[in-house]
Amino acid sequence: MMAKDVRAVRVNATRELILTTAERMFAERGVHEVSNRQISEAAGQGNNTAVGYHFGTKTDLVRAIVRKHSEPIEERRKELLAELGPTPDVRDWVTVLVRSATDHMGSLGTPCWLARFSAQLMNDPSLRQIQIEESLTSPTLQQLLEGLNVCLANLPLPVRLERNDMARHLIIQMTAEFERALAEGTPTARATWQEMADGLIDGIVGLWTAPVTA
Repeated sequence: MMAKDVRAVRVNATRELILTTAERMFAERGVHEVSNRQISEAAGQGNNTAVGYHFGTKTDLVRAIVRKHSEPIEERRKELLAELGPTPDVRDWVTVLVRSATDHMGSLGTPCWLARFSAQLMNDPSLRQIQIEESLTSPTLQQLLEGLNVCLANLPLPVRLERNDMARHLIIQMTAEFERALAEGTPTARATWQEMADGLIDGIVGLWTAPVTA
């Protein structure tokens, strides 16, 4: 292997180590509670400016973590969409929405930190915008939401938007709590990510199809 190839491998390994370390620390302590210097030290980097060197600002680092997981989730969503029948219903669309995320989370092993990291972003307006911007670039997510909206066309738009927010919070918070319980070894209502997704899908379908108070 040529010297430049060896260096590229080392750089990629360092970047991955920093990403994994930052994700864990952000998930456990909050994004604003952790400095780039602390991440560099925890990742075993002798240079305390390693995060800045490899990623730039903390916002850039957060965006890099989001993108690291967006790609496999996008691929899983594409697979699930390809499995849909000719006339998918609300449950079909919700299944794709939920399982594209939970299948990836389940593939990360235990402990993992993605769900808790995502919950930290959701609770911060400026950081939440990063997730929203990344979501808007996803063609499969746009296809999913368009299909879901067709199924929910009879819902008044304000109710649809309200329930969309409710569903998003359910997915973020429930996966974060499940991930935390697995990491801490505390009892959970469902034993696996697969089973957890079943319950979450049931709940969100019920939410979307609930009657509307006049």
